[in-house]
Amino acid sequence: MSFSLLFRALYFGLNLKPEEKTRRILGIDPGTATVGFGVVEVSGINKFAYIASGVISTPKTLPTGARLKMIREDILSIYDEYLPREAAVEALFFFKNAKTLVPVAQARGVILEALSCRNQIPGEYTPMQVKLQISGYGKAEKHEVQWAVARLLNLNEIVKPDDASDALAIAVCHARMASLPV
Repeated sequence: MSFSLLFRALYFGLNLKPEEKTRRILGIDPGTATVGFGVVEVSGINKFAYIASGVISTPKTLPTGARLKMIREDILSIYDEYLPREAAVEALFFFKNAKTLVPVAQARGVILEALSCRNQIPGEYTPMQVKLQISGYGKAEKHEVQWAVARLLNLNEIVKPDDASDALAIAVCHARMASLPV
C-alpha cells in the first residue's frame, strides 16, 4: 500500500470497523467553582453531533478537598454515562489572576486523575489552540467562538452557560487535532 493511500485510509477512517467510525469525545473546561463538560460525536470530516453539555458546580462553602472530591465523582459519573472513546481538557497556559491559578490547577489534577481511572489519556489544548481550531483565529472573542461551536454542532443558539460551551469547543478542537486511532 502506498504512503498516500495509507494516509487517506487513516485520515478518512477507512481502516476502522463500522462501529468505530464515530468518535465520541468528552471535552472538559476545568475550574473549582464550575467545571464545564461537553460531549460530541464526530464522523467523517467535520461532521459533528451534539450529545450533551452542562456544568459541575461546587458550593463555595465547602472545603477545598470536598469540592475536589465532588468534581472527581461527577467527572466519573459523566464519563460512565456517556462512555466517550476520547477526552480533552483545557491546558493551563497563562493566568492573569494568580489567586485562581492554584485552584484551577488542583481541579485539573483531579480531572486528569479521574480520566486516568477510566484509562483515558486526554488531549490538552490551550485556549489559543481551541479558538484557532473553532473560529480560525487564535485571538477570537468568546462570543465568536460560542457562535462557531453552535454552527458546527447545528444548534440554533449558543450553548449556555459559557463553561459548557467552552467544553464543547475543547471537544471539537480535539476531534480536529488528534489523530485517528489505528
